Formats: sequence, C-alpha cells, structure tokens
Amino acid sequence: MARKNAAQKAAQKEKLDQLKDQDPDEFARLEAERAGKSKKQMHRKDKPWDVEGTDHWKVDPWAEGEMRGPLLEESSFATLFAKYRETYLREIWGHVTAALEKHGIVATLDLVEGSMTVKTTRKTHDPYIILKARDMIKLLARSVPFPQAVRILEDGMDCDIIKIGNIIRNTERFVKRRQRILGPGGSTLKAIELLTQCYVLVQGNTVAAMGGHKGLKEVRKIVIDCMKNIHPIYHIKELMIKRELAKDPKLASENWDRFLPKFRRRREKKRGPPAAEGSGVNGIPVNGDASTSAEAQPPAKKQKKEKKPYTPFPPAQQPSKIDLQLESGEYFLKPREKQQREEEKRKAKQAEATAARQEERAKAFVAPDEAPARAAVGAVGDAKEKKKKRKREE
Repeated sequence: MARKNAAQKAAQKEKLDQLKDQDPDEFARLEAERAGKSKKQMHRKDKPWDVEGTDHWKVDPWAEGEMRGPLLEESSFATLFAKYRETYLREIWGHVTAALEKHGIVATLDLVEGSMTVKTTRKTHDPYIILKARDMIKLLARSVPFPQAVRILEDGMDCDIIKIGNIIRNTERFVKRRQRILGPGGSTLKAIELLTQCYVLVQGNTVAAMGGHKGLKEVRKIVIDCMKNIHPIYHIKELMIKRELAKDPKLASENWDRFLPKFRRRREKKRGPPAAEGSGVNGIPVNGDASTSAEAQPPAKKQKKEKKPYTPFPPAQQPSKIDLQLESGEYFLKPREKQQREEEKRKAKQAEATAARQEERAKAFVAPDEAPARAAVGAVGDAKEKKKKRKREE
C-alpha cells in the first residue's frame, strides 16, 4: 500500500480540525479509539461477522435455488491414469457418471489417451462442484476405491494428494520410510486415520488423504516428517495428548505447549581418543586399593596442537609419482626388470609375514616360569626333620 503524501496528510489534519470545532464529543471519541489501537490497526473497522462464537471454518450447504441463472462459461478438468487402473475404471464408470449427473457435471473416459475429463453444463447449479469433481477423478487415478472417492462430493469433505517421491533420492531408504507410514500390519496407518478423522491411502510416490481441513493438515505434517526421518509415533503421541486435552473445557483457551512432549533428535557423540590403560573399573587393582591406582595413573589430558607460523606463501609442490621414479631410476627400467623388482618386494613381504606368524605359533610351546616344587609328604627330608624335632622335645 502506498504511503500518504504531504497533501493527503494535510487534508486529513484539516478534516480533524473541522470535526473538533463542529463536534468535540465525536472528536474526543475518535482520539480515544486511536489511543487504544496500534499504528497497524489504526484504520481497521470491525466486520459484521467478527462476533464471538462465529465458526469461520463452517461450510454451509449449497441450496439449488441460490444461483439465479446458469454458468456463463464451461469449465473442464482432465487427469491421466495408469494402465493398471483401466479395467477397474471401466467397471465403475457408470456409477461415476450417475453420481456426477445429480450435480449437473458430465464425465468422459478416454481409454485411448488414458484420461478422465469432467465438464460443467447449463444444468450445473453449484459453481464449486466442478472442483469437487476434479478432486474425485484425481483420487480415482490414485487407486482410491469409488465408494470412498465419491464422498469428496459431500460438503465439509476435502482431499490432499501429498507427493513424497521427490523428497529422498535413495530408493531403498524411500521404501523403508514409506513403510513406516503403514506400520506393522497397517497399525500405524490405522492410528493416523482414527486420530485425524481422515482416510489415508499410500500408493506409489503419493499419499492420498480425505477429510476435514484440520485433519488434512495433520496428515501432511506426519507424512512429510516421516520422509524426513521423524517417526510417525511421535506425532501420534502428540495427537493423543491433544485429544485428551480437548475434552477439558477449562483448557480450551490456554496454551497446550506445556503438556505436549518435546522430542529431541539424538546425536551420537564423537568418539574421542582411547582412554589410557588402567583407567576406569579395569584400572582398580585386585586388592581394592582404588585411591593408589588413581594417583598413580592420572587421566590423560588432551594435547593441544601447536599453531604453525603463518606464511603468506603456499606450501611447496609435492613430487609426483613420475618424479619419484626418475629419482630412484625406476623410470628407465624395462618392463621385465620392473616385474622382477615387484616380485622381489612381494617375496620379501611374504617372508616377513611368515616369520612373524611362526614366532606367534612358537610362543605356545615355550614353557612358562614355574616356582620350585614343594617336597612331597613322607619324603626322606621330612623324616629327618621329625627325628630332630623329637630329640629337641626329649
């Protein structure tokens, strides 16, 4: 909106001055109203429908005599359908045309092109019914059965086709996350339908939903968040809490954020350097003296990286593979000589690995250090000791 120029402001001020002289009471009332409103709400007038208790989302039924004459222009919508839907659509097309004829809409099925078309006629008495018919053929093309799709013609029933195919690139990940909407045995989908009062159908790269405005908004949020790796169970819990809070009339005008759970995305902490030996429970000695072990082995401190001195020059270029071969003379070797050298390196590496493996196996045959054996009971040494002890006692 364009700002007022100086002439408009001067005219308004002159008008207020005239009102002040002619009707001081009206001028005082206007000044009091302006003082109580913000600059944004200064010139806002109260609407006749802005009264307490008005339901702005209520859809009043359309009566046949409300439109005086026929529509001036013909409106039409067409949608394509997949090849596998052709057989089903041919079976139920008689019911589709009969349902739309009641509202003055003509429907045609083109099997050659693979499309469905709906058009208004001079008998159409509701100007919005053509949009309802468009939604109906869209739902039929998205594999919604006819008994469910025909309900879109009712007042207060809307639909939303949510595209999910372009959110994730990885096909395996897309299939797994789409399966989360269904849940084991369709339990998650059933819970979503009960809590949102909407019909939901997952088919291919889209999710078709039918219901009220508020329910469709919740379904879209659940589906989009599920494809963004937020499990539907979190939204289901939140909807269950809201359902219980709505039963209490005292909480109708309060904020429900304090009752709703706050789910945070868990992030795995980055793994730090391995702990020093002897730290933690394994560092406590067998005798249980934990204090001495803690003093002997303090926790390892993180070493700070020393900053290198700043130089405006870029680092020297590293030698390439060809440069290294030129330095060692390998570049000038013949292919057979190169092959022999590689073979020698491989054999040397195998010999080292074989020696290391043999050393490990030999360790199993090395006898451990043992303490000196104790004298057996009844040996000669024990008899001499017994005689000496007897003499001393005598």
